[in-house]
Amino acid sequence: MSAVVPGRDDADRPVSSGAAALQVLMARLGGVAREMSAVLRRASYSPNIKERADFSCALFTAEGELLVQAENIPVHLGSMPASVAAVIERFGENLRPGDQVAVNDPFCGGTHLNDITVVAPCFVDTPYGGRRLAGWVAN
Repeated sequence: MSAVVPGRDDADRPVSSGAAALQVLMARLGGVAREMSAVLRRASYSPNIKERADFSCALFTAEGELLVQAENIPVHLGSMPASVAAVIERFGENLRPGDQVAVNDPFCGGTHLNDITVVAPCFVDTPYGGRRLAGWVAN
C-alpha cells in the first residue's frame, strides 16, 4: 500500500505505508473534516446550522469518492456524493484553485430547495511548479 504525503518537495512520490501510517492519515483527514465543521458552525448566522448543526462536511478523492466526513447530520451525506459527481461531470477540468460551485439542483444531489451544497476542488503543488487535483471538499 502507498500514500501520497502532501506538502513535501516529493509530494508526487508515493511512500510506503502500513496499517499504522494509513490510520494516521485517515485521522488527519478526519480532523480536517471536523475543523471544516467547526468553522462553518462558528461562521454561520442560521440557527439551523449554528444551534442544530443541520449541515454536513466531507472530503472526497480526486475521482469523487467519499473519503471522510464530519459527525454532523448525515442525511446530507447521502446526497453529497451525487453533488460532487455532478460538479466533476460539468466543471471538473475547468475548475482552478479558489473556485467553488454551489449546487441545489434536485437532479444533481440536491435535497430541499434551501439546502445548498458547496463543492470545491483541492490542489497540491507539484515539484515541477504545477498543480494537480488532490481531491474535493463539500459542505
